[in-house]
Amino acid sequence: MAKDKTTAVNTPDASPAEDSTLTGKGHATPTRRASEKANLRPLVAAAGDKESRRIQKVKMQEARDKARIGMANGDEKFLPARDKGVQRRYIRDYVDARFSLGEVMIPVMFVVIIATLIPDQLVQTSLMLALYVFVIAVILDSMILGFLITRKLKAKFGAEKVERGVRWYAAMRALQLRPLRLPKPQAKRGQYPS
Repeated sequence: MAKDKTTAVNTPDASPAEDSTLTGKGHATPTRRASEKANLRPLVAAAGDKESRRIQKVKMQEARDKARIGMANGDEKFLPARDKGVQRRYIRDYVDARFSLGEVMIPVMFVVIIATLIPDQLVQTSLMLALYVFVIAVILDSMILGFLITRKLKAKFGAEKVERGVRWYAAMRALQLRPLRLPKPQAKRGQYPS
């Protein structure tokens, strides 16, 4: 829409003096020297600051150690979100109670890599085929473990209450070397959870 020229002429515009008082930040821009002086920090901390930092550092280290030990022992308070819950504890105990082929996967691969340095082509080919067969066996073992875990969780907690991702969680735990698992295994071999 176009402006009506008659109203534009009749309305008085604000004077330039009034505009200058309405705009602005209300104070002058500080000089560079004043800004730099405000940002100055001492190069050497005071003795009290060093002591308080040292005390804080020791306290933080103690808290980290407590959390690490709690997580290793399976204390629910210190576990990451992916490991919390009664179903996850059940899965950990079930996986730790059974032997999985995935536990020996890393050592087997290491041996195969070292053995492929043998300059005989027949030995190298047979080792690689054996490794492929072993990997397929590990995958099948992980799938069987997933089905067993799902069936046991449905029986214990109910079919509609089984969390998502339990098969993957069980398979990833089964693929880790037993001494390197976190949280550390709480169940002995053959000691399946009820």
